[in-house]
Formats: sequence, structure tokens, C-alpha cells
Amino acid sequence: MFKISTILFPVDFSARCRGAAAYVEAMAGRFDAELILLHVTPPPTYNALLDAPAADPAEFDRFFGEDLKHLRVQRVISHGEAGGRIVECAAARGASLIMLPTQGKGVYRRLLLGSTAAKVLHDADCPVWTGVHLENAPPLEAVACRRILCAVDLPPAHPQVMQWACGLAAEYQAELTLLHVAAGEPAQARRTLESMLPHNFTNAVIRAVIRVEEGDPARTIARVAGEIAADLLVIGRKKQSGILGRLDENGYAIIRRSPCPVLSV
Repeated sequence: MFKISTILFPVDFSARCRGAAAYVEAMAGRFDAELILLHVTPPPTYNALLDAPAADPAEFDRFFGEDLKHLRVQRVISHGEAGGRIVECAAARGASLIMLPTQGKGVYRRLLLGSTAAKVLHDADCPVWTGVHLENAPPLEAVACRRILCAVDLPPAHPQVMQWACGLAAEYQAELTLLHVAAGEPAQARRTLESMLPHNFTNAVIRAVIRVEEGDPARTIARVAGEIAADLLVIGRKKQSGILGRLDENGYAIIRRSPCPVLSV
């Protein structure tokens, strides 16, 4: 079910995090969602001083200034491995969405042990919003969601992918493009995509464009996202987290190449 009532925003006080804050503020304000700011301090290293100063919740306010003052905000400080603590916090507090920046590095899970975003993408139950190069993010007033691209598998891996894509398009009155990348019968794929649209959505004012393309999925999706100047890309993850996690190699390649933020459902 598409609903955004609580957003978890992990904060590491980096330039990427500051850039992501504009998107987080826009999303939380749009849906009147409660915002949870989470900072995770790593366990002390061998040479660390045991009496190092504790993290200060006021650091959130110093970092964001007046940016989040109009939102309902909780400030949480946790200790441990960042990826695991983010996933645990999201589950414990019933987060609807996790929003965090990523450097877009790595391919396989065994090579991602140092990547907080990759761990969250692999293990979190709720949808995860990620964006690369957010140190160059636009200011809040320039953040928009006019065009949404949804990359769809056939058969769809998760019905919530379509629910979130259509729900966001309806909320923002955005143009929605459904894209399927695969070799095969394009006419049949197009009919299948049309049948996946909710009836109340097809009768709405919102435009839904259907595209069937061939080629490498990650490259093709990135190309189409650039062609339509997508503001958001929606993709699916596995329903269950296994040894390799919810996100496969192809999914991570899509996130890494995307020219716009990606919502992984």
C-alpha cells in the first residue's frame, strides 16, 4: 500500500547529506510525514579514546539550521555499524521510507561491506530512496517531481512497485512513464504493462506513457531517464532478503547509472 507517514533520514553531516536534505524536506512536507533524523556513531577503534565526547543531538540543528523547522522531527543517536542500525531503526519505528545519499560504488554484496547505502538497499523492508552526486543537489525551491520513470519487470516482482509509482504520480500530477527492457514480443509486453495500471489511474488526468526497449537494462533505463528528464526513477527489489540481499547486481547498476534519484520498492 502506498503511504508515506514516517521518513527515516540517516545523517552523517556530509555534503551529500546536506544535498539530500532538500529532497527529504520536500517529501516530508508534501506528505506531512514525521521525519526521523538518525546519526550512527561507529564503535571505537583500537586507537580511539574511550572518553571521546558523546554525540550531541543539537548537532542536527547546527547542521540543518532553519531548513527543517516546519516539520515534525525526531532526533535519534545510535551506536554501532551504520547500515545495520539504520535497518533496525526503520523496522522498530515503522518507517514508510528511508532516504539517503549513496556514492554508487560496488557491484556484489561481498564487495559492499563498507557501503552503508548498499546494506540498507539489501536489507531494509521499506522502500529506499537514494541519490548520487547529491553534493550538487538543487535547493529546495528547485526540487520537483514532474516526470516519473518506473522500470517494470514482467511479470512484476512486487506489486508495490506499481502502487508507489502510480501513487506518487497521482500526488504530484506527474507524467508517468512505464518502461520494460527485454528482448521478446514488444506488443505483448505493452499490453501487459497497460493491464497493470490501476483502473482509477487510467481514467485520471495524469498521462501514462508506455515504452518497451531492448538492450542492457541499466544503460537503457539511464538513457530513457535522461531522454525524458525524469525527476525520479522507481524500481523493484526482491520481496525477501536472502544471502545476496533484496537488490541484485542489475538493480545496483541501475541505481549507480541513474541520472536522477531512485526509489527502490
